[in-house]
Amino acid sequence: MTQGAGIKLKGKFITFEGIDGAGKSTHIGFVAEFLAARGKTVVSSREPGGTPLGEKLRELLLHEKMHLETEALLMFASRREHIAQVIEPGLARGDWVLSDRFTDASFAYQSGGRGLERAKMEALEAWVHPHLQPDLTLLFDVPLEVARERLDATRTLDKFEREQAAFFEKCRGEYLRRAAQFPGRFVVIDSTQTIPAIQAQLSKVLEKLL
Repeated sequence: MTQGAGIKLKGKFITFEGIDGAGKSTHIGFVAEFLAARGKTVVSSREPGGTPLGEKLRELLLHEKMHLETEALLMFASRREHIAQVIEPGLARGDWVLSDRFTDASFAYQSGGRGLERAKMEALEAWVHPHLQPDLTLLFDVPLEVARERLDATRTLDKFEREQAAFFEKCRGEYLRRAAQFPGRFVVIDSTQTIPAIQAQLSKVLEKLL
């Protein structure tokens, strides 16, 4: 059970992770519908963003050049607001909160990809949400070349999506390192599978959590 400082959190917190183009966004709606069909109240959100302030910060983070540490601090500033305004209130009500990215993404992108010292990320994590971790993290893993093909076919790319291959290989490596470090909450999904195959796997994982 996820716990908050002085707050009884009765719901469940599920996060969706993966490099850009891994396909995670495709499956958030499926998970929301799966849970709603079983009587759960679902809150779907995203990071960076999820609140009016967070969405303003998202625009800066995705499109403005800035110092690496500024980027990391703004990510966690947006996250702090997201936790306070969306995640913890939802969990306290007993809702199932789904977030497209959370702190694992900061480790992957700012630490793995950008090279910020891991100790600084760990300090920010301990400060911003010392008592809160996802009950389940779904990591959609895919080879870089597949991810790039998917991105190139869909939309105009933001500053992260325009990064070079080496950046995403480092991001992917950090995601897999985090999954190995926290096997109790991570489920790694081979995102090269067909959508029906992935959804069948998701259904089994969610039934266990229910």
